[in-house]
Amino acid sequence: MEEGKGVTDKQTVHDTCASENRTSEAAGSVSSSQVSNPGPSEESAARFNRLKLFDKVMQKSLDKFIDHASFNRFSSVFRPLYKKNPQRMENIHKQFIEELQRAIQDDISRLIEEGRLEVKLNELDKLERAAKNNPEPAWRPSGVPEQDFCSFLMPYYIKQEAYMRLELKKIQVENAALAQKVQAGRESIAQAENRISAAVDEWKASVTEFDRLASCLCPADVFDV
Repeated sequence: MEEGKGVTDKQTVHDTCASENRTSEAAGSVSSSQVSNPGPSEESAARFNRLKLFDKVMQKSLDKFIDHASFNRFSSVFRPLYKKNPQRMENIHKQFIEELQRAIQDDISRLIEEGRLEVKLNELDKLERAAKNNPEPAWRPSGVPEQDFCSFLMPYYIKQEAYMRLELKKIQVENAALAQKVQAGRESIAQAENRISAAVDEWKASVTEFDRLASCLCPADVFDV
């Protein structure tokens, strides 16, 4: 009886230790999974950042392309030169890979700059986040092309009408300012003409007075012989 009881106690202790070990292992695996797996916000941020995704895809494509230009393939094309000087061929291949990577990266950077991909991809990310935060349902076609077409064009036409009205007001204000300037210029020209006419009249009066005085001081019959 005592031997059976001792065996039973040993078995119970062994089962308890095994269950504790399994519990600790499960807890460790859960904690490690929590540490290794990022939160949903980090995953969504990493997944929805299209610019980073584009850079990652370009880098992977570049790496695969460079892998195809391995030294073995390069040396197999130039086998006679490789047999003569393997070290020099390896240096040439290294320089070739560096120049190739630099040229491809420059082309990608030029493509991003000319196409303004950074701005457009960031705007697309913002639009997607705004659409997710918008509780209103997205637009769906009603099945009637006329109504769908009108519902699509009417907001655009209304916006264009408001824009044209605003531009018309600006043009009217500019025209009024230009009209005032033109009127002021005409008035200044009229004043200048009046001053010129007055000066001419004064000059004519002075000439007439001078002629009269000259005729009085020097009559013509004095010089008759």
